[in-house]
Amino acid sequence: MTMTPVCEVAGLAERTPVRVQADGVPVVLVKDGERVHALHDVCSHAEVALSEGELVTRRGGLALECWLHGSCFDLRTGAPTGLPATDPVAVFPAEINEGWVHVDPAVRVAG
Repeated sequence: MTMTPVCEVAGLAERTPVRVQADGVPVVLVKDGERVHALHDVCSHAEVALSEGELVTRRGGLALECWLHGSCFDLRTGAPTGLPATDPVAVFPAEINEGWVHVDPAVRVAG
């Protein structure tokens, strides 16, 4: 697994989507407490940036809502939690190391 540094964790506001690039792959990061979630920053329904959406609570967990048609994706699994999307988005490994967020866009942990 090759983790790529993408941004300083201090630059992430709590529960606010941020778009970064990891080895040329668009990734949306969401800081939730001590954890950072990393998802492919492309809606599986309409192919627009999920980082332009907002966080909502769905099915007992946090989800990222697409700004265009309202599709929602679970931050942990990438599974759609609200229509019209029916396909998941990829979730990538993310870790915080020495104040930096590192992501491996070549490995899908879900989605």
